[in-house]
Amino acid sequence: QVQLVESGGRLVQAGGSLRLSCAASGRTLSRYGISSYAMGWFRQAPGKERDIVAAITRSGGTTYYTDSVKGRFTISRDNAKNTVYLQMNSLKPEDTAVYYCAADRGGTYYTTQIGEYDYWGRGTQVTVSS
Repeated sequence: QVQLVESGGRLVQAGGSLRLSCAASGRTLSRYGISSYAMGWFRQAPGKERDIVAAITRSGGTTYYTDSVKGRFTISRDNAKNTVYLQMNSLKPEDTAVYYCAADRGGTYYTTQIGEYDYWGRGTQVTVSS
């Protein structure tokens, strides 16, 4: 099992920045850490489906961003710290959502498919005021 804990969400004004962190732990990380997992950030706004925001390969060499966040958000990972980050700049009210971290243990590339992720955090609330 892998436990994921998100942090860093809060209320921020439009145009501001936040950095979300996702710390991974668990017995299955004891040997290789999160370097064995592709990782993703998703978000879910009230009344809407959970959607992919960004994803990153195991090594961190390749990333994916949904169109609405390209140029504003950056996903990164520190495998030595078993932590994944989402740097969010130029925040907009439409970025308001609960942000979830997820881990995919299969394959070497990232996936944008929610069903492919094996482990999920409980989420952190990001609220952007206008």
